[in-house]
This record gives sequence, C-alpha cells and structure tokens, in this order.
Amino acid sequence: MARNLIADVDLSAIRHNYCLARAQAAHAHAVAIIKADAYGHGAVRVARALETEADAFGVAAIEEALELREGGITRPILLLEGFFEAEELELICQHQLWTAMHSLEQLALLERFLQQRTDVSGLHVWLKIDSGMHRLGVHPDDVQSALERLQALTAVESVVAMSHFACADEPQRPDTLRQLQQIDRSLSGMNIARSLCNSAGVMHWPQAHHQWLRPGIMLYGASPFAEPQPVAAQLKPGMTLSTEIIAIREVPAGDAVGYGASWIAEVPTRIATLAVGYADGYSRHAPSGTPVWLNGRRAALAGRVSMDMATVDLSLHPEARVGDRVELWGANIPVNEVADYCGTIPYTLLSGLTRRVKRRYTSE
Repeated sequence: MARNLIADVDLSAIRHNYCLARAQAAHAHAVAIIKADAYGHGAVRVARALETEADAFGVAAIEEALELREGGITRPILLLEGFFEAEELELICQHQLWTAMHSLEQLALLERFLQQRTDVSGLHVWLKIDSGMHRLGVHPDDVQSALERLQALTAVESVVAMSHFACADEPQRPDTLRQLQQIDRSLSGMNIARSLCNSAGVMHWPQAHHQWLRPGIMLYGASPFAEPQPVAAQLKPGMTLSTEIIAIREVPAGDAVGYGASWIAEVPTRIATLAVGYADGYSRHAPSGTPVWLNGRRAALAGRVSMDMATVDLSLHPEARVGDRVELWGANIPVNEVADYCGTIPYTLLSGLTRRVKRRYTSE
C-alpha cells in the first residue's frame, strides 16, 4: 500500500489570498509569484487556478517559465532573475516572456541581440534597482542612463522599474523607508511604472504599492511577519500536510525514543510513529514539543525527526489508533507556528517538500 503522506492544496484558498493581495491596492496590478514550484504547491496547477485572476506570474528562471508554457499557461510570465545568455533571449521572444534586468551586462547583451534581430518587438523589461539590499540590481547612479538606453530600443514595448525590500517584514526598522527614499532619488523626474512590494510590502507598506505588486508567500496562506498582523489574519492556508500513524508502542518510564536518545519518557508513555521525515521535507530541526493535530486536538513530537519517520507522544490521546490521520501543518496547525519551533521561516518548509509527498488538489 502506498505511503499515505499527502499535501492537500486548496486552490480556492490561494485564489482568495491573491484577491486579498489585490484588495490592498485596488489601483494596482499584481504578479502572482509561483517560483519554486509555487512554494511547493505545484506551479502549473496553481497557475491554472489563478489564470483568470492573475495579471501575470513570476518565476525565478526560464526553466520554470517554460514549464508553465508547456502546461498551457498563456498569461504573461516574468523572469525575476532575467536572462543570462543570448539563447535565453531567443526563448523569451518565442514564448513572449517578460524579463527582469538587473545588470548593465544584461543590458549590453540585449542591445547586441537586438542589433542582430531587427524583427523582434513587444519586449517587456523590468529594470531592477539595487536600493539597498545589495543582492541584485543596477547601481542607483546608473539607473537613469540604463532606462534611457532601454527606452531607446524600439523592440522594447514597456519598462517597469522594480526593487526588492530587505526588511519589509520588520516594520519597526528604518530600512524600508531608506530604500523608498533611494528609489525616489534614482527615478527622480522619470515617469515610469514601479514594482516594489513583496508580500510584506503589500500587507504593510501602502506608500510603496505603486503600479505593480508581487505577492508571494501570502498567496499560500503564510505570513511574512513574526507578529500578528491584520491582513495576515485574513489569509487562508493553501496547504494541509498530513500523514498517518503507522505504529504505536508502549515505552517504559526511563526509556528513550529516537536517534540520539534525546527524548526520555518520564512515565510509561504511548508513542505513535508517523510516516513522515526530513526526506519528505518535514524539518529535522523540529524539536520535541512541536505540535501536530490528531483527532481534533493537539499532540506533540517526542524525539528526533528521522529521514522517513517521526514520533509523537500519545499521553493525551488514549483513543489514537494505527491509521489515524495526523495534520503536520494546515488549518489547525499554522505553518508559521511549525516554522517557529524549527527556528526557520514558512518559506523553507513549504518549498522544501520533496516529490515523495503526494499533492492532492481541491478547487472549492
């Protein structure tokens, strides 16, 4: 019998979350970020569910864009890291992709390509500005000349100025305001559309909304914020990860459970073994005490997560039996909470699910 570990993906919840993002700035368009296989939810299925609502989709690299085109997605697709060689520009033209541009080297490559391909038209370029994160982007001093070079290319139909916030999920810090000031300086005197907001920007920084939003983690019902937040409270979880109990045993007081003997029974304890482990993407860093949901109430991990299995204390669940379903995260156990226990963020848990986990989709 197949291992019964399932990620149930609620496509209607993802649609709700996209519409919630759009509602924060009714005047703006929104690129639905579905890179990394839609944060583990399945990029093609998520794109199909959003295709009537989404203004565009955002992916990290051209391989992800081609997967969407092969899956029948016709909406605009933005390459967030742009292109790296002329062959990719051919694919961008062929598949009508939008592309970010984060360096003068990419700009020069595009200019050389268009000198040879005078038949190209209708390109959409998003010029990325390094406003302070110092990861990707054109230096602020080079922004205006780069924009002028782009606008001089007759093949380029539209240009959007984009940047990325480093600390938008920490509203008390001054970094976001400094980045906004830098962007204003870089674009001074230029009438150009802007895209600045990731999920945290969408949810907390209305002064940064401008013409294009880029919601990512919030589409999947997880919050970028460590603290409660009004918009986050309206999100619906896009995924419920669940498995089943595959064994139960009585552990005597004083005996240990799992690798490293890190959890020791203080009293005689029933222990359930679950069919899930770090090879499925459930974090090995989840400590004893990490909550799961069993038969309508919480239980807790007992012992170290191994490659294929995890163990749970059944002291408060005398009714539990082999075959019972256990929610690891979802509607009852928020993925943000599990991430806190693991000392990580929900992005890593969701995008880290492996192909061993079966995805099952519902639309309503």
